[in-house]
Amino acid sequence: TILGVQVDPVFGPAVMFGLGGVFVEVFQDVVFRLAPFGRDEAMKIILGIKGTKLLQGVRGGPPSDLDALADALSALSRFAASHADTLASVDINPFVVLPKGQGAVALDCLVVPKGLEER
Repeated sequence: TILGVQVDPVFGPAVMFGLGGVFVEVFQDVVFRLAPFGRDEAMKIILGIKGTKLLQGVRGGPPSDLDALADALSALSRFAASHADTLASVDINPFVVLPKGQGAVALDCLVVPKGLEER
């Protein structure tokens, strides 16, 4: 999956979620929400993408740990809201969601402070 934040000068921080890797480029299946939000809203975001079925387990594959993913999304939204004055963007891709009960892990992350986004 991919998680991200873009801080808009008018609306503030918006959190983005979608399937990562080539899926985000090909399908452009992403959802945006203004930060901050809680775990319930995070779960709605996860279920709001078309590719959510891949995370729920298909063709005998195990379902992903959607609880861990929802916790990560809501935590990212709180981070973005509390650092909106100094943050330009965050890009976490890939964010691997392990099988149910096993958590999730960020494999790559770029945090861009405000003022450094054009360099």
